[in-house]
Amino acid sequence: MTASFLDRQNTVAPPGYNRFLVPPAALAVHLSIGQAYAFSTFNLPLTKLIGLNASAPGDWDLKQVGWIFSIAIVFLGSSAAVFGRWVERVGPRKSMFASAMCFSGGFLLSAVGIHLHQLWVIYLGYGVLGGCGLGIGYISPVSALIKWFPDRPGMATGMAIMGFGGGALIAAPLSVLLMAHFKTPISNGVLETFVTMGVIYFMFMMIGVYTVRVPAADWKPTGWTAPPRLQQLITGANVAVEMAWRTPQFWLLWVVLCMNVTAGLGVLGQASPMIQEIFSGRVTPAAAAGFVGLISLFNMVGRFFWASTSDYIGRRNTYMIFFLLGILLYSTVPSLGHLGSIPLFVAAFCIILSMYGGGFATIPAYLRDIFGNYQVGAIHGRLLTAWSVAGVLGPVLVNYIRQYQIDSGIPKAQAYSVTMYIMCGLLLLGFLCNFAMRAVDEKYFHRGSTQS
Repeated sequence: MTASFLDRQNTVAPPGYNRFLVPPAALAVHLSIGQAYAFSTFNLPLTKLIGLNASAPGDWDLKQVGWIFSIAIVFLGSSAAVFGRWVERVGPRKSMFASAMCFSGGFLLSAVGIHLHQLWVIYLGYGVLGGCGLGIGYISPVSALIKWFPDRPGMATGMAIMGFGGGALIAAPLSVLLMAHFKTPISNGVLETFVTMGVIYFMFMMIGVYTVRVPAADWKPTGWTAPPRLQQLITGANVAVEMAWRTPQFWLLWVVLCMNVTAGLGVLGQASPMIQEIFSGRVTPAAAAGFVGLISLFNMVGRFFWASTSDYIGRRNTYMIFFLLGILLYSTVPSLGHLGSIPLFVAAFCIILSMYGGGFATIPAYLRDIFGNYQVGAIHGRLLTAWSVAGVLGPVLVNYIRQYQIDSGIPKAQAYSVTMYIMCGLLLLGFLCNFAMRAVDEKYFHRGSTQS
């Protein structure tokens, strides 16, 4: 592969190019990096590298291994913020290739760490290098998709970001299958699985690299005209990333995303023990695993459904639904637990997780409405720092408040009630910030630019 093949000017689509080939290219990357949501399948095996069937002296414990995923999420947000402008400048092909190199390289470097039994190498591999692949890959196709689908930006980004939510549905069984295949009397198969998945994901992501294209500068969908300036908060011009950073709208959206993700992640990280403890003796570990799989499915489907819906009702109205419906559902969860209604409890969290995923998929189109097409990928990258904060805030709130409640003598079945009400408070803050959204003042516009 020559360097010129990766250059932005060589990815400009010829006349007549079918724009619906671009979402599958983005999906190839997002389905791959979505493996991060299934990394927990490696947690227990990584604590048994020496003992094989059980942890032995010298093996790592779950708390040590748990940092691998946390580091990866921190570097996801950080790399998206740092490399956002570079992604805009070089285009989706080169940045998607860089993502493939980092993400796959993270697996291979981690395999070296497993072989040497050095946890810091895995932190560096999957956590830092792989995390950078996650961040760059997550934002790489966003700008191109929005430019290809100015008429339906929510649907376009929803199709791609749906892949990140659904990647775990492929990665989890694949990981288990590979570890079982490679297991021997002297290996539990983790090392070989890391190498294999690194190679598989690199090849799959290269499909996206070869397929992706950007539209010509003056391209528009046939018969499409830009909507009026203030329709659904749609700005008529563009805002550069350095200027967007200074607007109140950016920080309002930062809080909107952070609150929505915090509420969802807090539940997602504790879904299995939560349903077992609230319905003690009625929900088996196997049923709890099914519950986790079901809400993960709604997380994935919600990304496409809500993002597509936002094209018709507007991004601001979509988030209004997220926050108001979320407050209603979170506030009723303790009552559903007291009533012992498992079906209603499951239904409530399916809807909650659909809105969690929908928030991720809708935010790029929201940014496009507010700041225009010009550097929307870079702006999106900086906004994803809200994800990094929420990745710590959500699980900490649920875990620590739950433990405090239990230590204070509260039964486990009731230990989540306070957390649910706190989530309502966070969602209320998000609602107020979303309610305050207005079109960007013209003083922030990039001179001589209008949306195309």
